[in-house]
Amino acid sequence: MFDCGKIAIIGGGSWATAIAKIVVGNTHHIGWYMRRDDRIEDFKRLGHNPAYLTAVHFNTDEIEFTSDINKIVQNYDTLIFVTPSPYLKNHLKKLKVRIRDKFIITAIKGIVPDDNLVCSEYFHEIMDVPYDNLACIGGPSHAEEVALERLSYLTIGCSDTDKADAFAKLISGRFIKTKTSSDVIGIEYSSVLKNVYAIAAGICSGLKYGDNFQSVLMANALQEMARFLQSAHPIERRMEDSVYIGDLLVTGYSNFSRNRTFGSMIGKGYSVKSAQIEMEMIAEGYFGTKCMKEINRHMHVNMPILDAVYNILYERISPEIEIKLLTDSFR
Repeated sequence: MFDCGKIAIIGGGSWATAIAKIVVGNTHHIGWYMRRDDRIEDFKRLGHNPAYLTAVHFNTDEIEFTSDINKIVQNYDTLIFVTPSPYLKNHLKKLKVRIRDKFIITAIKGIVPDDNLVCSEYFHEIMDVPYDNLACIGGPSHAEEVALERLSYLTIGCSDTDKADAFAKLISGRFIKTKTSSDVIGIEYSSVLKNVYAIAAGICSGLKYGDNFQSVLMANALQEMARFLQSAHPIERRMEDSVYIGDLLVTGYSNFSRNRTFGSMIGKGYSVKSAQIEMEMIAEGYFGTKCMKEINRHMHVNMPILDAVYNILYERISPEIEIKLLTDSFR
């Protein structure tokens, strides 16, 4: 079986911290790249991430921290990228060492802006990493519940089944169950779209639409997602698998969902800027909405929910008007 070797985390947010908890709990050593030296020093002093999931304590003797991304890439074999998608390019621009021979795992639920590529496509097309060396982590899972050791299910996507199986086995444990898939592109796109649909769910909640309508919204969102995935990456897939519908539901309904929270604030009358400032965390769906809209201009898939969210966030159309038009399109 493939050996994942030494594993490093690249990113310092909630999901990065949750994944670090899983990996170091099973391997007892990780490398961890964080951009800010002051955060690293605080982490070492406190024994936990000073900014995210502060209740999760680590044995820092099991962690090699660094703010030098080149050192991490040089010294580690498997690199798990967990940065916000808008910042990925800036991190990679710092690289001076070869990355194509590393096993790259993306846990980034977003699209690289401007290039409008999901992360595996970006690593392949821009960083020259072979698809066999690329994997992704799919949900449904919230970082907060992983931190609380609540039972969670993850899907590892990779075209190389040996690598997918090896990493899935490595992170499996008492509160993490895993399965594998070859649908890397489909998992990544669905991870982007479910954030868009969670914003829609939040907007509708903010507008006081009830549970009956929310269920219809989610049903239509799944159909919309299926149409896009089949157009973008036409393979046989089961949309009822947890990595698709499960991730959609947990992001659309959970109080831990920052995208739903962001949407709810928009529905209650906040401006986009005001909602972003008050949240103090990135809602990936905001950026994903624009990227997906631009991608779909060329694909012409029927995506009324995406269009409605885009119109509200970027065209400043009234949420009341836009959602009313959306409800008329549902059956």
